[in-house]
Amino acid sequence: MLYNFSEHHSIAGKYVAELRDVEIQTDRLRFRTNMERIGELMAYEISKKLAYKKVEVQTPLGTAMAYIPEKPIVLATIMRAGLPMQQGMLRIFDDAGCAFVSAYRMHHKDGTFEINMEYMSCPTLDGKTLILSDPMLASGASMKMVLEALLKFGKPHSIHLATAIASTYGVDQIQRFFPDAYLWMAALDEELTAKSYIVPGLGDAGDLAFGEKLQD
Repeated sequence: MLYNFSEHHSIAGKYVAELRDVEIQTDRLRFRTNMERIGELMAYEISKKLAYKKVEVQTPLGTAMAYIPEKPIVLATIMRAGLPMQQGMLRIFDDAGCAFVSAYRMHHKDGTFEINMEYMSCPTLDGKTLILSDPMLASGASMKMVLEALLKFGKPHSIHLATAIASTYGVDQIQRFFPDAYLWMAALDEELTAKSYIVPGLGDAGDLAFGEKLQD
């Protein structure tokens, strides 16, 4: 259940091109806006895979039938880089619950790193649609750790994992550990460096959205 936007031409390609462009990246507002747009487009496409129920809506002149999502939705993201993408999704799923996870790489002098997770805020996930977004899926280690932690809060009806740029290695890892999850990406890059940076990628999404940080 893999969905790669770059396999078909759409306006998403323009947004990804601007996210990658070193000149356009200097405009933080535009970077955040493009990441939000990716989130909006991805949320709309995800909506096509949800289960729906039929409801009656009272209008000023009568009753109309409509279809709305059957299961409540929870939008989860990894702070801080994932916030713009989640905000875009929240514009589409405007009544969704939200979950936030603080996870980051702790780099060592030998070039290795480990994932530290220090904070989590999450509603119950039992029977809900869980959508976890993170702008970069590199080695897959962060998404795997975060999803495993989220699943302690209940068993979702379905799981959707969304990213702007993914590496083939990260995709393979996620499909290996979570074969029943839907995986969505705006672009897929082949190369992953020894330090688990995606090439060509786009750089550090958190720094580009919110400014450089002192911490490694």
